[in-house]
Amino acid sequence: MKKACVIGWPIEHSRSPLIHNYWLKKHGINAIYEKKAVEPENVARFIAGLALSEFVGCNVTIPHKESAFQAVAETDKIARRLGAVNTVYVRNGKVCGTNTDGEGFIASLRQQHPDVSLQGNTATVIGAGGAAKAIIGALIDEGVTRIGIINRTRERILGLQEQFGSQIIEINETAAEQALATSDLLVNTTSLGMEGGTALALDMRYLKPGALVADIIYAPLETALLTKAKERGHPVLGGLRMLLHQAVRGFELWFGVKPEVTKELYDLVAADVQKAKRT
Repeated sequence: MKKACVIGWPIEHSRSPLIHNYWLKKHGINAIYEKKAVEPENVARFIAGLALSEFVGCNVTIPHKESAFQAVAETDKIARRLGAVNTVYVRNGKVCGTNTDGEGFIASLRQQHPDVSLQGNTATVIGAGGAAKAIIGALIDEGVTRIGIINRTRERILGLQEQFGSQIIEINETAAEQALATSDLLVNTTSLGMEGGTALALDMRYLKPGALVADIIYAPLETALLTKAKERGHPVLGGLRMLLHQAVRGFELWFGVKPEVTKELYDLVAADVQKAKRT
């Protein structure tokens, strides 16, 4: 029986088994997907061992994405640009890695807001970590011409400018009002606003009317940022759809079937997130 898994440290929170086992059942595939708690010092050994195991691959979550990039034998252009891997698969005895976070964000945007075009747009991204890198790369590929970054650490913004070029603009406190006023898209890529965590402090009064507001957090399903945006009449995009869409290519690489992100699947995972909130 084929097996796949998700690795992280910790890993209890992951919804990946719920997603992939749903698809396995849907497509009648005799395989199993499970969680594996892998300590940071064991990531390289675990990934290298996939080639000789019953596993056809794995998803990689925090904090192992950069370690996975170093551990795989072969990477594609997207993973090399980001220096991070979230999907590992075995091909011809070789362990390969890619990153589907960016395409997951774009696919979720297209599903929720099919009429939105990013070509020639201006975006503001909050955060400068791994998720921000993936989304920035995808936005540039979609034709976004200017991306402002709001982040506590200036060094990280400078790193993004070095990586992606002159399209990346540093936004400090004094420039935030003007940046929001000219943004077609606002994306929170930080953990601020997560269930039980620190709220994201952002004055949305200056945000361009009609700008789309996205948050990659999926617990809660609707963050305070998205609630405020909806109250002000902005279209919004929650993080759960990105989680679902980033899983598609991994499933296809492992099992040879491209699955669909349906309302039934969304409702299934959303109910699990809500259940966890109550317990």
